Amino acid sequence: MQDYPWLKFYPSSVPKEVDVNAYSSVVDLFEESVKKYGKAIAYECMGKTMTFEELDRLSGDFAAYLQNELKLQPGSRVAIQMPNCLQYPVAMFGSLRAGMVAVNTNPLYTASEMKHQFNDAGVDVVVILANFAANLQKVRKEIPAKHIIITELGDLLGGLKGGIVNFVVKYIKKMVPSYSLPKAIPFKTVLSQGKNSTFKHVEMKPGQAAFLQYTGGTTGVSKGAELTHANIVANMQQISAWMKPKLKDKEEIVITALPLYHIFALTVNCLAMLKIGAHNVLITNPRDMPAFCKELSKHKFTVITGVNTLFNGLLNQEAFRNLDFDSLKIAVGGGMAVQKATSDNWRKVTGTPLAEGYGLTETSPVATCNPIDGTERIGTIGIPLPNTNVKIIDDLGNDLPAGERGELCIKGPQVMKGYWNRPQETADVFIGDWFKTGDIAVINGDGFVKIVDRKKEMILVSGFNVYPNEVEDVIASHPKVLEVGVIGMPDDKSTERVVAYVVPKDKSVTSEDIISHCREELTNYKIPKEVFFTDELPKTNVGKILRRKIKEKHEKTLA
Repeated sequence: MQDYPWLKFYPSSVPKEVDVNAYSSVVDLFEESVKKYGKAIAYECMGKTMTFEELDRLSGDFAAYLQNELKLQPGSRVAIQMPNCLQYPVAMFGSLRAGMVAVNTNPLYTASEMKHQFNDAGVDVVVILANFAANLQKVRKEIPAKHIIITELGDLLGGLKGGIVNFVVKYIKKMVPSYSLPKAIPFKTVLSQGKNSTFKHVEMKPGQAAFLQYTGGTTGVSKGAELTHANIVANMQQISAWMKPKLKDKEEIVITALPLYHIFALTVNCLAMLKIGAHNVLITNPRDMPAFCKELSKHKFTVITGVNTLFNGLLNQEAFRNLDFDSLKIAVGGGMAVQKATSDNWRKVTGTPLAEGYGLTETSPVATCNPIDGTERIGTIGIPLPNTNVKIIDDLGNDLPAGERGELCIKGPQVMKGYWNRPQETADVFIGDWFKTGDIAVINGDGFVKIVDRKKEMILVSGFNVYPNEVEDVIASHPKVLEVGVIGMPDDKSTERVVAYVVPKDKSVTSEDIISHCREELTNYKIPKEVFFTDELPKTNVGKILRRKIKEKHEKTLA
């Protein structure tokens, strides 16, 4: 923090520096936690619990199989492609304990997206849920993986329950398209054979890769951010220190609705909460809001993380609004801007502030967060975490003073090693040790950071910059609006015009209602020239609204 004396505000309960070298690897953290918490519940999914001791044993069996049966060497790449289920932490921690690199993969990837990622990462093994195996079959001969491990959703739910879940998913709900992968190994076989041998402990250095975490590919093909053990450990330590004043060992129940293969849930929910022995409730399908709310009603949860669309969706469920929130200590939003309407409504319903944080895949991910001691600033992404610095630069790379808008840059031990096998693209996003985020931001005099928008999504209207986030925030505050996405489209008179796509909460709302509402809050050039209504907006796997997809859809309607 010493580079920026104007950063005057910092929570008194949080240190400005933490020991980011406390563990040499993620595995060291894991081993400490399983010894410390033993019979406490580590994970729960679909009513089935898994203790730290059970996680230790099962991930050890998985590691032993990789080493002894598949003969894989340290550094081999293990792609894990599944939603939140008990198999995920078993496979992920097992891979790391065997000295492998975990390649997290979105289960909703198309066959071509799988092919790109698996080839780019050079994966040796794919661990996949059967529901998605049909896509893998299409590219099986075009990827380097020598081994395929297949699991079914109920595999770790135990006896009769597991069998029933697998039957229902496959034959009643027909969620498993037929596939043919003749040499694929069942997940249960991996564990049963793995327990007949012992895995060899691998000494890992902090600078070695722990994860290849692929970016969403908003421009060009997706790239693998190489996140080292040191990167992940540092961010886990930073997050733990930030939340520690409100959390106690072995007493917390955390709701994990964001997928663990996503960097936000991986570091915040999976690792930072593992360190304090939290009981982690995995939500396999958060889009099923009634079932999600029913699951929430079973737990006196203390921590929940999510994105704006998830929180907004919950708030529109009567079952959610009727829950008991007396135990809730911390709610953290990230992944996309938390809109003021959502934040205000969340506090009104739950009595707990919704603390917005910020990060990227390339920063492991958290770089800044609002304080959780009641001094949060709505509409900002907070202040830098311990051991983290931020600054704003102009288009020429010159540092800008507090209060001026420019590109946000981040420096800290959580910043990635680089993009896997992409030296030029790595060089393009660094100025020395500073990572250029591609986000336009302003840093207030007290150090609070406000994201204005993505640099590439800024709309230019008659020489004026219009930031979609600002327009979306205003439209989202309309009582008849559920969700909104704002884009810029070419315009002969003004370079670009502002276009809004709205998912209505009340279908009586009109485009003129939206435009009139905007006139009350926005200057003329920021007001949408066109408003379109739609049943849904395209989103990423974690619920972030994809403006580029909205734009593509709009362009097709004009063609």
